[in-house]
Amino acid sequence: MSNGLPVSRLIDVTINMSPLAAQGANLNTALILGASAVIDTGERMRSYGTIDAVAADFGTTAPEYLAALLYFQQTPQPSQLYLGRWAKTATSGSLRGAALTAAQKEIAAWQAVTAGSFKVTIDATVKTLSALNFSTATNLNNVASIITTALTGATCVWNGTQFVITSPTTGVASKVSYATPTGSGTDISAMLGLTSGLASAPVDGIVAETPEAAVAIFLNRFANRFLGLMFADTSLTNAQHTAVANLVEADQRHIYGATSQEPQALDSTSTADLASTLKALGLKYSFVQYSSSSPYAAASMFGRLLTTDFNANNSTITLMYKQEPGIVPESLTSSQADTLQAKRCNVFVAYNNDTAIIQYGVTPSGIFIDSVYNSIWFQNRVQTDVYNLLYQSPTKIPQTDAGNALIAATIEAACDAAVNNGYLAPGVWNSGGFGALKQGDTLAKGYYVYAPPIALQSQADREARKSVSFQVAAKEAGAIHSVDILVNVNR
Repeated sequence: MSNGLPVSRLIDVTINMSPLAAQGANLNTALILGASAVIDTGERMRSYGTIDAVAADFGTTAPEYLAALLYFQQTPQPSQLYLGRWAKTATSGSLRGAALTAAQKEIAAWQAVTAGSFKVTIDATVKTLSALNFSTATNLNNVASIITTALTGATCVWNGTQFVITSPTTGVASKVSYATPTGSGTDISAMLGLTSGLASAPVDGIVAETPEAAVAIFLNRFANRFLGLMFADTSLTNAQHTAVANLVEADQRHIYGATSQEPQALDSTSTADLASTLKALGLKYSFVQYSSSSPYAAASMFGRLLTTDFNANNSTITLMYKQEPGIVPESLTSSQADTLQAKRCNVFVAYNNDTAIIQYGVTPSGIFIDSVYNSIWFQNRVQTDVYNLLYQSPTKIPQTDAGNALIAATIEAACDAAVNNGYLAPGVWNSGGFGALKQGDTLAKGYYVYAPPIALQSQADREARKSVSFQVAAKEAGAIHSVDILVNVNR
């Protein structure tokens, strides 16, 4: 029986849901690259939220752990860290099995296998394993050991989560295939989680990478997931550090940190140390910290810098005067401190009032690290907000003065956020003017956004559906690092 005519005959309502906004880059996380073979070159990078999680994968002696320890010791504590794999030497092909469930890990099920079998191809040679007897195995490490013996050259390990088979060779010809049944005995390829439907994709070996080549891969594949970048490896030469720093400089979306333990950093006559080299290049997206005690001191600077909450009020920081838990402060003479300052090299240094502080918080260019960091955030915020204005519009942003005003308002909202977090502040504009702004004018809001009239736009730009060219004047709030006080005493 009919309940009547549908109301939509008279009143038709259609709901169009806008797409989720595009997310900006992750500006509060560092990536530490190391050569430990915990992470393979297929996975490349893992996220960690605690130092305990790092220890579970790397142990407590690996360089990656030691660098992560300094990072997580900072206050306020960073919430995330990425550790990545650098193929410092040629790597081996490998196959990582599926993560086994608690039931699949029960040793009783494995002890019942007395004639286990499976096939796997390693370096183009088919390995057929049979008569695998696990009846005396007491844990999955024993199971892996029995398989390793049968593989005769290749290795099988149980890492607490999954089985991993690794080729005995290295380089591009080093390969491991998925496991398959042999057709006889008890097939354990699926029990091991090494079949094509269960295991991760096989990872072929690769030749050794330069640090620069490794960084290029991360900038290409994972650029928006991290901001800070450093190596947990003491073997990098100054030439290699410089090559990486130059690459990051060209990228202009990340900051590279390097620790120098060179005594020459304290020598005013030396120009071959890392700090002097990067200063000569005038790099803005890198920094050097001198530390005689810790080869990974830069991790502590990143841990403090990258906790900045740009959405909070008055939250931007300067690194000057901040602490580095876990780092032994340097005892410097005034001459040595002046040398480091002249080389634009940072240091965690002791003062004679029983305090220790980071100084100077500067890049090789002379621009302060926080200024570069804040500018990366600001560029990303404006870019993401304007993109989302266009992306989420259910119709279009018209190519009119009204349409350009929408874009200008979006830019101004990002500028307001920069004022709120303390990056920008009212001040005198000391550069050339544009629009209604003249040199010497006071930016009462801390910024000025200029959008020229649409009538001034060329026909070619209009036909290409471009907006007018927006110009923004932004005044940094800066930070006070030193104070001069003159006291006049009268009797």
